[in-house]
Amino acid sequence: MMKLSVFTVATPELGPEELAAAAQEAGIHAVEWRYKEAPDAAVASQEPSFWGNNRCTIFPSGGEAMLDRFGKAAADHGLTTLSLTPYLTAGDLEATEQVLKAAKRVGASFIRVGVPIYDRSRPFGELFTLARTYLQQVQELCRTYGVKGLIETHHQTIAASASAAYRLCEGLDPDCIGVLYDPGNMVYEGFENYRMGLELLGPYLAHVHVKNAGWQAGPEEADGSISWKADWAGLAKGVVPWKQIIEDLQAVGYDGYLGIEDFSKEFADSPAMLQHFVHYINGLQSQG
Repeated sequence: MMKLSVFTVATPELGPEELAAAAQEAGIHAVEWRYKEAPDAAVASQEPSFWGNNRCTIFPSGGEAMLDRFGKAAADHGLTTLSLTPYLTAGDLEATEQVLKAAKRVGASFIRVGVPIYDRSRPFGELFTLARTYLQQVQELCRTYGVKGLIETHHQTIAASASAAYRLCEGLDPDCIGVLYDPGNMVYEGFENYRMGLELLGPYLAHVHVKNAGWQAGPEEADGSISWKADWAGLAKGVVPWKQIIEDLQAVGYDGYLGIEDFSKEFADSPAMLQHFVHYINGLQSQG
């Protein structure tokens, strides 16, 4: 069976030791540490949240001491540190190398690299050239540090689908550059047949994130059309057919990790969410 991991953006109320203990108890095998600078004082005083006051985040300013604390939390609970997951800008090689150094320190296999946002302000061709140049340079850095850089399929970027991500990494070394496949993001933008996308990615398929989302109709516009809005949903309650995706992953021989990144707030706390993730996904895997 595919192993399970947790991306700590989804567990904001837990400190690293609490997260590691909850993950171990749930039956999770690895952790993907969120890597982002500490929030300002106003945000840090707020209730825990995914992208605001997230207590399970490694701060770059925390230095080696913070990296060692988080790495020890994982190791003490029998967890692999799978990824250091930052929010990089495509083209920023200096910041990318800093993350690679930190990832090597904590023993992570992956980092997430930058992909240009597409917001109609710059033409696709220009953004594609920027991204390809950046990834060619990142490839060499990844080879040096022994850590793989992952492109995430993400809405509002030029890698919203598997095929778009493949265009960015085509011809690069799959030992250095890979794709983080995220079907939940593809609800918002980038949907294509799951197995076809996985077959296309081939050796670039490096990791999978598990979450779900759905669409809701909004008010009628002046011209009579209906506006639609996507939002996060529980793993079994959104558009993404996880049973089909597990079957498709098994069909292409994927043997990497499935990483939970649930933003639905379906459960009262993160430990309950982790328990449900393991029960649900392992149940689907056993049916394959």
